[in-house]
Amino acid sequence: MKYETLRRQKDTLRIIFENLPVGVMVADADGKLLFFNAAAEKILGGSATKANPAEWGGAYGWYLPDQNTLLVAEQLPLARAIRGEEFSDELIFVRSPQQPSGVFISVSGRAVRSVMGLTGGVVIFHDATEQQRSLQTNVLLTHDKQGVIQYVNPAFESITGYSREEVLGKTPRILNSGRQDAGFYRQLWSQIVAGRPFQGTFVNRKKTGEPYWVEQTITPIHDEAGNLTYFFSVTHDVTELRKSQEQDMQLRLAREVQQRFYAAPPTMPGFDVAAAAYPAVETGGDYFDFIAMPGGGLAIAVGDVEGHGFGSALVMALTRAYLRSFAAMGLELEQILAQVNRMLVKDLRDGCFVTLILAGLDLQTNALSYASAGHVSGYVLRQSGEVECVLDSTGPPLGLFPESKFFRRPPVTLHPGEVVVLLTDGLTESAAPDGTEFGAERVLQYIRAHREKSAQQLVEGLQQEARAFCANALQDDDITLVVLKVKQEPSR
Repeated sequence: MKYETLRRQKDTLRIIFENLPVGVMVADADGKLLFFNAAAEKILGGSATKANPAEWGGAYGWYLPDQNTLLVAEQLPLARAIRGEEFSDELIFVRSPQQPSGVFISVSGRAVRSVMGLTGGVVIFHDATEQQRSLQTNVLLTHDKQGVIQYVNPAFESITGYSREEVLGKTPRILNSGRQDAGFYRQLWSQIVAGRPFQGTFVNRKKTGEPYWVEQTITPIHDEAGNLTYFFSVTHDVTELRKSQEQDMQLRLAREVQQRFYAAPPTMPGFDVAAAAYPAVETGGDYFDFIAMPGGGLAIAVGDVEGHGFGSALVMALTRAYLRSFAAMGLELEQILAQVNRMLVKDLRDGCFVTLILAGLDLQTNALSYASAGHVSGYVLRQSGEVECVLDSTGPPLGLFPESKFFRRPPVTLHPGEVVVLLTDGLTESAAPDGTEFGAERVLQYIRAHREKSAQQLVEGLQQEARAFCANALQDDDITLVVLKVKQEPSR
Protein backbone atom coordinates (compact mmCIF):
# COMPACT_ATOMS: atom_id res chain seq x y z
CA MET A 1 0.00 0.00 0.00
CA LYS A 2 2.81 2.40 0.91
CA TYR A 3 4.61 1.55 -2.35
CA GLU A 4 1.43 2.22 -4.33
CA THR A 5 0.98 5.62 -2.66
CA LEU A 6 4.57 6.60 -3.43
CA ARG A 7 4.14 5.50 -7.05
CA ARG A 8 0.99 7.61 -7.45
CA GLN A 9 2.75 10.61 -5.92
CA LYS A 10 5.65 10.14 -8.29
CA ASP A 11 3.33 9.88 -11.30
CA THR A 12 1.46 13.00 -10.18
CA LEU A 13 4.67 14.98 -9.85
CA ARG A 14 5.82 13.84 -13.28
CA ILE A 15 2.52 14.98 -14.84
CA ILE A 16 2.85 18.38 -13.12
CA PHE A 17 6.46 18.86 -14.25
CA GLU A 18 5.65 17.76 -17.79
CA ASN A 19 3.00 20.45 -18.07
CA LEU A 20 4.94 23.33 -16.53
CA PRO A 21 5.57 26.26 -18.94
CA VAL A 22 9.22 26.40 -17.82
CA GLY A 23 12.05 23.99 -18.60
CA VAL A 24 12.94 21.45 -15.91
CA MET A 25 16.01 19.18 -15.83
CA VAL A 26 16.79 16.75 -13.00
CA ALA A 27 19.93 14.61 -12.60
CA ASP A 28 21.13 12.24 -9.90
CA ALA A 29 24.33 12.68 -7.91
CA ASP A 30 26.34 10.93 -10.64
CA GLY A 31 25.09 13.27 -13.34
CA LYS A 32 22.66 10.83 -14.92
CA LEU A 33 19.76 12.75 -16.40
CA LEU A 34 16.51 11.60 -14.78
CA PHE A 35 13.99 14.08 -16.16
CA PHE A 36 13.78 16.57 -19.04
CA ASN A 37 10.31 18.01 -19.69
CA ALA A 38 8.65 19.13 -22.93
CA ALA A 39 9.15 22.84 -22.19
CA ALA A 40 12.89 22.28 -21.79
CA GLU A 41 12.99 20.48 -25.13
CA LYS A 42 11.07 23.31 -26.82
CA ILE A 43 13.25 26.07 -25.35
CA LEU A 44 16.55 24.34 -26.10
CA GLY A 45 15.43 22.98 -29.45
CA GLY A 46 16.42 19.38 -28.77
CA SER A 47 16.05 16.41 -26.49
CA ALA A 48 18.15 15.54 -23.48
CA THR A 49 21.69 14.35 -24.06
CA LYS A 50 22.90 11.08 -22.64
CA ALA A 51 26.51 12.22 -22.65
CA ASN A 52 28.67 11.70 -19.58
CA PRO A 53 28.92 14.73 -17.28
CA ALA A 54 32.52 15.31 -18.38
CA GLU A 55 31.23 15.82 -21.93
CA TRP A 56 28.32 18.10 -21.06
CA GLY A 57 30.09 21.32 -22.11
CA GLY A 58 30.35 20.37 -25.76
CA ALA A 59 27.15 18.36 -25.81
CA TYR A 60 24.88 21.13 -24.57
CA GLY A 61 26.55 24.14 -26.22
CA TRP A 62 25.96 26.45 -23.26
CA TYR A 63 27.91 29.72 -23.22
CA LEU A 64 28.45 32.82 -21.15
CA PRO A 65 26.18 35.64 -22.35
CA ASP A 66 29.02 36.97 -24.51
CA GLN A 67 27.91 34.07 -26.79
CA ASN A 68 31.57 33.08 -27.33
CA THR A 69 32.89 31.64 -24.06
CA LEU A 70 31.81 28.00 -23.82
CA LEU A 71 30.99 26.81 -20.32
CA VAL A 72 33.03 23.80 -19.31
CA ALA A 73 31.24 20.88 -17.71
CA GLU A 74 31.82 22.01 -14.12
CA GLN A 75 30.38 25.47 -14.88
CA LEU A 76 27.08 24.17 -16.21
CA PRO A 77 24.06 24.96 -14.02
CA LEU A 78 23.08 21.32 -13.53
CA ALA A 79 26.62 20.36 -12.49
CA ARG A 80 26.69 23.23 -9.99
CA ALA A 81 23.31 22.16 -8.58
CA ILE A 82 24.56 18.58 -8.15
CA ARG A 83 27.53 19.96 -6.19
CA GLY A 84 25.10 21.62 -3.79
CA GLU A 85 25.13 25.19 -5.14
CA GLU A 86 21.94 27.26 -5.12
CA PHE A 87 21.48 30.10 -7.60
CA SER A 88 18.67 32.01 -9.30
CA ASP A 89 17.99 33.94 -12.50
CA GLU A 90 21.42 33.52 -14.05
CA LEU A 91 21.70 34.30 -17.75
CA ILE A 92 23.10 31.65 -20.12
CA PHE A 93 23.35 31.59 -23.92
CA VAL A 94 22.55 28.25 -25.59
CA ARG A 95 23.58 27.44 -29.16
CA SER A 96 23.49 23.91 -30.55
CA PRO A 97 22.83 22.10 -33.84
CA GLN A 98 19.16 21.96 -32.80
CA GLN A 99 19.19 25.69 -31.89
CA PRO A 100 21.74 27.25 -34.33
CA SER A 101 20.57 30.87 -33.82
CA GLY A 102 20.82 30.47 -30.06
CA VAL A 103 18.63 31.53 -27.17
CA PHE A 104 19.20 33.28 -23.88
CA ILE A 105 17.77 31.44 -20.89
CA SER A 106 17.35 32.54 -17.29
CA VAL A 107 18.33 29.62 -15.06
CA SER A 108 17.79 28.78 -11.39
CA GLY A 109 19.13 25.66 -9.69
CA ARG A 110 19.48 23.88 -6.41
CA ALA A 111 20.50 20.52 -4.98
CA VAL A 112 18.11 17.65 -4.33
CA ARG A 113 18.55 16.24 -0.82
CA SER A 114 17.09 13.42 1.20
CA VAL A 115 17.76 11.81 4.56
CA MET A 116 20.68 10.14 2.81
CA GLY A 117 22.22 13.50 1.94
CA LEU A 118 22.74 15.08 -1.49
CA THR A 119 21.09 12.91 -4.13
CA GLY A 120 21.13 15.10 -7.24
CA GLY A 121 20.27 18.51 -8.65
CA VAL A 122 17.47 20.31 -10.47
CA VAL A 123 17.48 23.36 -12.74
CA ILE A 124 14.51 25.39 -13.92
CA PHE A 125 14.78 27.87 -16.79
CA HIS A 126 12.76 30.03 -19.19
CA ASP A 127 13.44 31.73 -22.52
CA ALA A 128 14.84 35.24 -21.88
CA THR A 129 15.88 36.03 -25.45
CA GLU A 130 13.51 38.92 -26.08
CA GLN A 131 14.21 40.47 -22.72
CA GLN A 132 17.99 40.19 -23.11
CA ARG A 133 18.04 41.65 -26.60
CA SER A 134 16.06 44.71 -25.55
CA LEU A 135 18.57 47.54 -25.69
CA GLN A 136 16.64 49.63 -23.18
CA THR A 137 16.40 47.23 -20.27
CA ASN A 138 19.45 44.99 -20.19
CA VAL A 139 23.15 45.54 -19.86
CA LEU A 140 25.77 42.81 -19.74
CA LEU A 141 29.47 42.95 -19.04
CA THR A 142 32.05 40.32 -18.11
CA HIS A 143 35.38 40.92 -16.50
CA ASP A 144 38.20 38.77 -15.18
CA LYS A 145 39.08 38.20 -11.54
CA GLN A 146 41.10 41.41 -11.46
CA GLY A 147 37.96 43.29 -12.44
CA VAL A 148 39.13 44.21 -15.97
CA ILE A 149 36.27 44.41 -18.44
CA GLN A 150 36.54 41.82 -21.21
CA TYR A 151 33.20 42.18 -22.98
CA VAL A 152 30.14 44.42 -23.12
CA ASN A 153 27.03 44.01 -25.26
CA PRO A 154 25.38 46.75 -27.36
CA ALA A 155 22.92 47.52 -24.55
CA PHE A 156 25.81 48.59 -22.34
CA GLU A 157 26.89 51.09 -24.99
CA SER A 158 23.35 52.34 -25.51
CA ILE A 159 22.57 52.92 -21.85
CA THR A 160 25.91 54.14 -20.47
CA GLY A 161 27.05 56.18 -23.48
CA TYR A 162 30.48 54.47 -23.44
CA SER A 163 31.62 52.67 -26.56
CA ARG A 164 33.05 49.18 -26.34
CA GLU A 165 36.53 50.50 -27.17
CA GLU A 166 36.35 53.00 -24.30
CA VAL A 167 35.72 50.38 -21.61
CA LEU A 168 37.56 47.23 -22.68
CA GLY A 169 40.61 46.83 -20.48
CA LYS A 170 39.25 49.18 -17.83
CA THR A 171 37.40 48.38 -14.59
CA PRO A 172 33.77 49.06 -13.67
CA ARG A 173 34.99 52.00 -11.57
CA ILE A 174 34.26 54.21 -14.58
CA LEU A 175 30.58 53.76 -13.71
CA ASN A 176 31.02 54.68 -10.05
CA SER A 177 28.55 57.45 -9.19
CA GLY A 178 29.89 58.13 -5.72
CA ARG A 179 26.45 57.37 -4.26
CA GLN A 180 27.73 54.19 -2.57
CA ASP A 181 30.58 54.42 -0.05
CA ALA A 182 33.81 52.40 -0.03
CA GLY A 183 32.35 49.97 2.51
CA PHE A 184 29.64 48.98 0.04
CA TYR A 185 32.19 48.00 -2.61
CA ARG A 186 34.41 46.21 -0.07
CA GLN A 187 31.47 44.04 0.93
CA LEU A 188 30.58 43.43 -2.74
CA TRP A 189 34.09 42.31 -3.68
CA SER A 190 34.50 40.24 -0.52
CA GLN A 191 31.33 38.35 -1.38
CA ILE A 192 32.07 37.59 -5.04
CA VAL A 193 35.75 36.77 -4.48
CA ALA A 194 34.57 34.22 -1.91
CA GLY A 195 32.56 32.65 -4.76
CA ARG A 196 29.10 33.86 -3.69
CA PRO A 197 26.83 35.68 -6.20
CA PHE A 198 25.91 39.29 -5.47
CA GLN A 199 22.55 40.91 -6.13
CA GLY A 200 21.76 44.53 -5.39
CA THR A 201 20.25 47.81 -6.51
CA PHE A 202 22.37 50.93 -6.65
CA VAL A 203 23.24 54.02 -8.66
CA ASN A 204 25.74 54.08 -11.53
CA ARG A 205 26.89 57.00 -13.67
CA LYS A 206 26.73 57.37 -17.44
CA LYS A 207 29.49 58.88 -19.57
CA THR A 208 27.65 62.20 -19.44
CA GLY A 209 27.73 62.11 -15.64
CA GLU A 210 24.00 61.43 -15.44
CA PRO A 211 23.14 58.96 -12.66
CA TYR A 212 20.94 55.93 -13.33
CA TRP A 213 19.54 53.14 -11.16
CA VAL A 214 20.47 49.51 -11.82
CA GLU A 215 19.59 46.08 -10.50
CA GLN A 216 22.76 44.04 -10.83
CA THR A 217 23.64 40.37 -10.43
CA ILE A 218 27.33 39.42 -10.37
CA THR A 219 28.11 35.71 -10.58
CA PRO A 220 31.61 34.26 -10.00
CA ILE A 221 32.59 31.68 -12.67
CA HIS A 222 35.10 28.90 -11.87
CA ASP A 223 37.09 26.60 -14.14
CA GLU A 224 37.24 22.80 -13.93
CA ALA A 225 39.84 23.02 -11.17
CA GLY A 226 37.60 25.30 -9.12
CA ASN A 227 39.71 28.40 -9.77
CA LEU A 228 37.92 31.75 -10.06
CA THR A 229 38.21 32.93 -13.66
CA TYR A 230 35.45 35.43 -14.42
CA PHE A 231 32.84 37.64 -12.88
CA PHE A 232 29.78 37.64 -15.02
CA SER A 233 27.50 40.64 -14.50
CA VAL A 234 23.95 41.23 -15.70
CA THR A 235 22.58 44.71 -15.11
CA HIS A 236 19.03 45.96 -15.63
CA ASP A 237 18.43 49.70 -15.94
CA VAL A 238 15.54 50.39 -13.55
CA THR A 239 15.77 54.19 -13.57
CA GLU A 240 12.33 54.76 -15.05
CA LEU A 241 10.84 52.18 -12.70
CA ARG A 242 12.42 53.91 -9.68
CA LYS A 243 11.21 57.30 -10.89
CA SER A 244 7.74 55.92 -11.38
CA GLN A 245 7.73 54.32 -7.93
CA GLU A 246 8.95 57.53 -6.30
CA GLN A 247 6.41 59.58 -8.21
CA ASP A 248 3.62 57.18 -7.26
CA MET A 249 4.64 57.43 -3.62
CA GLN A 250 4.72 61.24 -3.78
CA LEU A 251 1.33 61.31 -5.49
CA ARG A 252 -0.18 59.01 -2.89
CA LEU A 253 1.16 61.19 -0.08
CA ALA A 254 -0.02 64.33 -1.87
CA ARG A 255 -3.46 62.82 -2.39
CA GLU A 256 -3.74 61.94 1.30
CA VAL A 257 -2.79 65.50 2.25
CA GLN A 258 -5.10 66.98 -0.38
CA GLN A 259 -8.08 64.92 0.78
CA ARG A 260 -7.67 66.47 4.22
CA PHE A 261 -7.99 69.91 2.64
CA TYR A 262 -11.49 69.24 1.39
CA ALA A 263 -13.75 70.64 4.10
CA ALA A 264 -16.73 68.49 5.03
CA PRO A 265 -20.03 70.15 4.10
CA PRO A 266 -21.47 71.89 7.16
CA THR A 267 -24.73 70.89 8.79
CA MET A 268 -27.10 73.85 8.49
CA PRO A 269 -30.77 73.98 9.50
CA GLY A 270 -32.92 74.25 6.41
CA PHE A 271 -30.21 73.15 3.97
CA ASP A 272 -28.95 69.91 2.47
CA VAL A 273 -25.34 70.33 1.29
CA ALA A 274 -22.97 67.91 -0.44
CA ALA A 275 -19.64 68.21 -2.25
CA ALA A 276 -17.09 65.94 -3.89
CA ALA A 277 -13.94 66.12 -6.00
CA TYR A 278 -13.04 63.43 -8.56
CA PRO A 279 -9.40 63.92 -9.65
CA ALA A 280 -8.33 62.77 -13.11
CA VAL A 281 -5.10 61.40 -11.60
CA GLU A 282 -3.88 60.68 -8.06
CA THR A 283 -3.95 64.39 -7.23
CA GLY A 284 -5.93 67.18 -8.80
CA GLY A 285 -6.07 70.93 -9.13
CA ASP A 286 -9.76 71.31 -8.31
CA TYR A 287 -10.80 72.78 -4.99
CA PHE A 288 -13.91 73.19 -2.90
CA ASP A 289 -14.22 74.67 0.55
CA PHE A 290 -16.71 75.84 3.18
CA ILE A 291 -15.45 78.76 5.27
CA ALA A 292 -17.21 80.24 8.30
CA MET A 293 -17.15 84.04 7.92
CA PRO A 294 -16.60 86.45 10.84
CA GLY A 295 -20.12 87.89 10.52
CA GLY A 296 -21.78 84.51 10.94
CA GLY A 297 -22.24 83.76 7.25
CA LEU A 298 -20.77 80.96 5.16
CA ALA A 299 -18.44 81.24 2.17
CA ILE A 300 -18.54 78.45 -0.41
CA ALA A 301 -15.55 78.21 -2.77
CA VAL A 302 -15.07 76.11 -5.88
CA GLY A 303 -11.80 76.51 -7.79
CA ASP A 304 -9.92 75.01 -10.69
CA VAL A 305 -6.16 75.26 -11.14
CA GLU A 306 -4.95 75.15 -14.74
CA GLY A 307 -4.04 71.55 -15.59
CA HIS A 308 -4.10 68.68 -13.12
CA GLY A 309 -1.63 66.49 -11.26
CA PHE A 310 0.99 67.12 -8.60
CA GLY A 311 1.92 70.69 -9.61
CA SER A 312 -1.71 71.78 -9.81
CA ALA A 313 -2.36 70.23 -6.40
CA LEU A 314 0.39 72.39 -4.90
CA VAL A 315 -1.13 75.54 -6.42
CA MET A 316 -4.52 74.46 -5.09
CA ALA A 317 -3.11 74.14 -1.57
CA LEU A 318 -1.53 77.60 -1.87
CA THR A 319 -4.80 79.12 -3.11
CA ARG A 320 -6.71 77.53 -0.24
CA ALA A 321 -4.30 78.96 2.33
CA TYR A 322 -4.56 82.49 0.90
CA LEU A 323 -8.34 82.31 0.58
CA ARG A 324 -8.87 81.22 4.16
CA SER A 325 -6.44 83.83 5.48
CA PHE A 326 -8.16 86.76 3.75
CA ALA A 327 -11.65 85.42 4.50
CA ALA A 328 -10.78 85.43 8.22
CA MET A 329 -10.16 89.19 7.93
CA GLY A 330 -13.83 89.85 7.25
CA LEU A 331 -13.30 91.24 3.74
CA GLU A 332 -16.02 91.31 1.10
CA LEU A 333 -16.05 88.55 -1.49
CA GLU A 334 -14.57 90.71 -4.27
CA GLN A 335 -11.87 92.02 -1.91
CA ILE A 336 -10.89 88.49 -0.94
CA LEU A 337 -10.45 87.56 -4.61
CA ALA A 338 -8.39 90.69 -5.26
CA GLN A 339 -6.01 89.92 -2.38
CA VAL A 340 -5.64 86.25 -3.35
CA ASN A 341 -4.96 87.34 -6.94
CA ARG A 342 -2.11 89.67 -5.91
CA MET A 343 -0.45 86.89 -3.94
CA LEU A 344 -0.78 84.32 -6.72
CA VAL A 345 0.62 86.72 -9.34
CA LYS A 346 3.83 86.78 -7.29
CA ASP A 347 3.95 83.01 -6.79
CA LEU A 348 2.84 81.44 -10.05
CA ARG A 349 4.87 80.91 -13.18
CA ASP A 350 3.90 82.70 -16.38
CA GLY A 351 0.71 81.29 -17.86
CA CYS A 352 -0.45 79.49 -14.71
CA PHE A 353 -3.80 80.62 -13.35
CA VAL A 354 -6.72 79.67 -11.12
CA THR A 355 -10.42 80.11 -11.78
CA LEU A 356 -12.58 80.37 -8.68
CA ILE A 357 -16.15 81.17 -7.69
CA LEU A 358 -16.68 82.43 -4.16
CA ALA A 359 -20.29 82.50 -2.94
CA GLY A 360 -21.46 84.00 0.33
CA LEU A 361 -24.57 82.72 2.09
CA ASP A 362 -26.35 84.77 4.78
CA LEU A 363 -27.75 82.11 7.07
CA GLN A 364 -30.31 84.51 8.55
CA THR A 365 -31.92 85.64 5.30
CA ASN A 366 -30.88 82.85 2.89
CA ALA A 367 -29.43 85.53 0.62
CA LEU A 368 -26.73 84.23 -1.75
CA SER A 369 -24.20 86.59 -3.32
CA TYR A 370 -21.04 85.73 -5.21
CA ALA A 371 -17.95 86.89 -7.12
CA SER A 372 -16.30 84.77 -9.78
CA ALA A 373 -12.74 84.90 -11.15
CA GLY A 374 -13.09 83.49 -14.66
CA HIS A 375 -14.86 80.38 -13.39
CA VAL A 376 -17.38 78.24 -15.25
CA SER A 377 -20.96 79.28 -14.52
CA GLY A 378 -22.92 77.99 -11.56
CA TYR A 379 -26.72 77.89 -11.35
CA VAL A 380 -29.65 78.49 -9.06
CA LEU A 381 -32.69 76.41 -10.07
CA ARG A 382 -36.22 77.07 -8.89
CA GLN A 383 -38.35 74.30 -7.40
CA SER A 384 -39.90 73.89 -10.85
CA GLY A 385 -36.49 73.17 -12.36
CA GLU A 386 -36.27 76.47 -14.25
CA VAL A 387 -33.04 78.44 -14.03
CA GLU A 388 -33.56 81.41 -11.73
CA CYS A 389 -30.01 82.73 -11.84
CA VAL A 390 -26.79 82.01 -13.77
CA LEU A 391 -23.71 82.60 -11.64
CA ASP A 392 -21.39 83.69 -14.42
CA SER A 393 -17.89 85.17 -14.22
CA THR A 394 -17.37 88.65 -12.77
CA GLY A 395 -13.61 89.02 -13.34
CA PRO A 396 -10.51 87.42 -14.88
CA PRO A 397 -8.82 84.27 -13.54
CA LEU A 398 -6.53 84.62 -10.53
CA GLY A 399 -2.77 84.84 -10.93
CA LEU A 400 -2.55 86.60 -14.31
CA PHE A 401 -2.67 90.35 -13.70
CA PRO A 402 -1.75 92.09 -10.42
CA GLU A 403 -4.45 94.83 -10.62
CA SER A 404 -7.39 92.68 -11.75
CA LYS A 405 -10.81 93.89 -10.57
CA PHE A 406 -13.56 91.59 -9.33
CA PHE A 407 -17.24 92.36 -8.82
CA ARG A 408 -19.83 90.97 -6.46
CA ARG A 409 -23.28 90.30 -7.87
CA PRO A 410 -26.35 91.48 -5.91
CA PRO A 411 -27.71 88.76 -3.62
CA VAL A 412 -30.51 86.43 -4.64
CA THR A 413 -32.79 85.04 -1.95
CA LEU A 414 -33.08 81.26 -1.92
CA HIS A 415 -36.50 79.64 -1.40
CA PRO A 416 -37.63 76.15 -0.36
CA GLY A 417 -37.07 73.54 -3.06
CA GLU A 418 -34.44 75.57 -4.88
CA VAL A 419 -31.08 74.06 -5.79
CA VAL A 420 -27.67 75.74 -6.11
CA VAL A 421 -25.02 73.90 -8.12
CA LEU A 422 -21.38 74.98 -8.37
CA LEU A 423 -19.00 72.94 -10.51
CA THR A 424 -15.76 72.86 -12.49
CA ASP A 425 -15.44 72.54 -16.25
CA GLY A 426 -14.19 68.98 -15.90
CA LEU A 427 -17.89 68.05 -15.71
CA THR A 428 -19.27 70.17 -18.56
CA GLU A 429 -16.31 69.41 -20.86
CA SER A 430 -16.43 65.64 -20.36
CA ALA A 431 -16.50 64.34 -23.93
CA ALA A 432 -18.21 61.38 -25.57
CA PRO A 433 -16.24 59.21 -28.03
CA ASP A 434 -17.47 61.39 -30.93
CA GLY A 435 -16.16 64.55 -29.25
CA THR A 436 -19.54 65.86 -28.04
CA GLU A 437 -19.24 67.54 -24.64
CA PHE A 438 -21.52 66.77 -21.71
CA GLY A 439 -22.30 70.48 -21.44
CA ALA A 440 -24.18 72.65 -18.97
CA GLU A 441 -27.61 71.77 -20.36
CA ARG A 442 -27.19 68.09 -19.50
CA VAL A 443 -26.22 69.13 -15.97
CA LEU A 444 -29.43 71.12 -15.65
CA GLN A 445 -31.54 68.37 -17.22
CA TYR A 446 -30.20 65.84 -14.74
CA ILE A 447 -31.00 68.07 -11.75
CA ARG A 448 -34.52 68.77 -13.08
CA ALA A 449 -35.15 65.05 -13.52
CA HIS A 450 -33.80 64.12 -10.09
CA ARG A 451 -34.44 67.19 -7.97
CA GLU A 452 -36.31 65.12 -5.35
CA LYS A 453 -33.05 63.33 -4.51
CA SER A 454 -30.64 64.38 -1.76
CA ALA A 455 -27.73 66.72 -2.42
CA GLN A 456 -25.32 63.81 -2.03
CA GLN A 457 -27.25 61.70 -4.54
CA LEU A 458 -27.24 64.60 -7.03
CA VAL A 459 -23.45 65.01 -6.71
CA GLU A 460 -22.75 61.31 -7.18
CA GLY A 461 -25.36 60.94 -9.91
CA LEU A 462 -24.01 63.83 -11.97
CA GLN A 463 -20.49 62.40 -11.88
CA GLN A 464 -21.72 58.94 -12.85
CA GLU A 465 -23.90 60.39 -15.62
CA ALA A 466 -20.90 62.23 -17.09
CA ARG A 467 -18.69 59.12 -16.94
CA ALA A 468 -21.38 57.06 -18.66
CA PHE A 469 -21.71 59.79 -21.31
CA CYS A 470 -17.97 59.42 -21.98
CA ALA A 471 -18.38 55.62 -22.24
CA ASN A 472 -16.13 55.45 -19.16
CA ALA A 473 -13.13 56.57 -21.21
CA LEU A 474 -10.05 57.84 -19.40
CA GLN A 475 -11.01 60.96 -17.42
CA ASP A 476 -9.27 63.98 -18.94
CA ASP A 477 -9.86 66.54 -16.20
CA ASP A 478 -10.74 66.84 -12.54
CA ILE A 479 -14.45 67.02 -11.73
CA THR A 480 -15.74 68.91 -8.68
CA LEU A 481 -19.31 69.55 -7.58
CA VAL A 482 -21.07 71.39 -4.76
CA VAL A 483 -24.85 71.07 -4.48
CA LEU A 484 -26.96 73.04 -1.98
CA LYS A 485 -30.69 72.37 -1.57
CA VAL A 486 -33.07 74.58 0.42
CA LYS A 487 -35.36 72.44 2.56
CA GLN A 488 -37.58 74.89 4.42
CA GLU A 489 -38.59 78.54 4.87
CA PRO A 490 -35.82 80.68 6.39
CA SER A 491 -36.17 81.64 10.01
CA ARG A 492 -37.21 85.26 10.60
